[in-house]
Amino acid sequence: MAPVESVVRKQAEEPAPLYRAAPHNIEAEQALLGAILVNNEAFYRVSDFLNPEHFFEPIHQKIYQLARDLVRAGKTATPVTLKTFLDANIDIGGMTVSQYLARLAAEATTIINAEDYGRTVYDLFIRRSLITVGEDMVNVAYDAPVDFAPRSQIEDAERRLYELAETGRYDGGFQRFGQALTTAIDMAAHAFQRDGKLSGIATGLDDLDRMMGGLQKSDLIILAGRPGMGKTALATNVAYNVAQAWRGEVKPDGHTVTVNGGVVGFFSLEMSAEQLATRIISEQTAIPSNQIRRGNITESDFEKIKDYSIELQNLPLYVDETGGLSVAQLAARARRLKRQRGLDLLVIDYLQLLSGSTKRSSENRVQEITEITTKLKALAKELNVPILALSQLSRQVESRDDKRPQLSDLRESGSIEQDADVVLFVYREEYYHVMRKPLESEREKFAAWLADSDKYHGKAEVIIGKQRHGPTGTVELQFDGAVTRFSSLARADHLPERM
Repeated sequence: MAPVESVVRKQAEEPAPLYRAAPHNIEAEQALLGAILVNNEAFYRVSDFLNPEHFFEPIHQKIYQLARDLVRAGKTATPVTLKTFLDANIDIGGMTVSQYLARLAAEATTIINAEDYGRTVYDLFIRRSLITVGEDMVNVAYDAPVDFAPRSQIEDAERRLYELAETGRYDGGFQRFGQALTTAIDMAAHAFQRDGKLSGIATGLDDLDRMMGGLQKSDLIILAGRPGMGKTALATNVAYNVAQAWRGEVKPDGHTVTVNGGVVGFFSLEMSAEQLATRIISEQTAIPSNQIRRGNITESDFEKIKDYSIELQNLPLYVDETGGLSVAQLAARARRLKRQRGLDLLVIDYLQLLSGSTKRSSENRVQEITEITTKLKALAKELNVPILALSQLSRQVESRDDKRPQLSDLRESGSIEQDADVVLFVYREEYYHVMRKPLESEREKFAAWLADSDKYHGKAEVIIGKQRHGPTGTVELQFDGAVTRFSSLARADHLPERM
């Protein structure tokens, strides 16, 4: 090991590292402020996206803030009106406040360039923010508290980076009606191209799509039901239908946009990915999943499974089977999936298996569910995708004669009902009818029970208990319990004529 003296001598001989100033452009800031002071109309060209904290120089932050406050108050922002609100003793590069403001106005360029200067100032602020995120990551990694896991730091950094990516835009504000009209026509054209001519993503269940118009972007959709009703089966069916219908289009800039169907992210907090895959194979091949698991299949069944498996290989369906996720972890993984693969629909099975991100919320289950649903709704808006979250119902359903679920049956219902845009209930009378089976020795009761069996067999109801942008009501579906598959119900008035 080298002596301490030689190490110190070697360090002294090395040139000191150059100091790197944070990215900024003082001239652009001065040009913009000068334009605003000469003509306050320049302020309106940047007010939608530019805030005082986006400026690098503290005095420029103060000047912009004062100018903004004066203009919004209906007053004129000029060097004369501004100087009364600034400390006259401030020295700015050897100039007084009055001299500096007068110089900004005197050297101002035309307001035509104001927006370009504003964008330059804003972009440099974003660069400085990126540096801050990076520095914070390094400092926290060096001096992390004992209870702060590395995974939490990664999630926090991802969240901050995603926020920067999403807020670094200049769009917004008023637009010409013609532009809004073009957007509306584009939406209609996309709906026309989609299966079922829907404004949202088609679930593959025609009657449900007609009632809902498909799954709408940024909606939080709650799918609730008692155990055994088929919540997971319905969610799996919808996820498969959406992924199977996916069709993308490559744009001139190289990125792919979804034209039909969608890329699906499935958080399976209860079942493993293998169980989910077995369910989907069972649904598509019509071979019961318990037979697939036991290997109780014929050679032709195996060939059918093999053929469907090849077809399902390239399905844009991504499964995360991690149990015990917090809502913050789920959000971080969803953001990552959208960034890397794209994302059009997020499915969560199920809500009550998520945990809150704070210790305080976990002490109170109602408070924790409130945090989860609020953050899921915010995530749906942030990612601009529908989120289909499954939820358990309370046992009070079982105590009623009519066991069709209601909004009040949702566990910790206050926040779930409030935050959800759509609430769906899955109900199968057949499930309860089987449980009511009388003894065969009671002939009259057994005959009546048998007569009702055909009425309920293979049928399910999806009850739309809440829908912000559409009607409520009930949709009847076909349900094949052996392969856990929901499908549209063939109605008598839609059947072909009998010969």
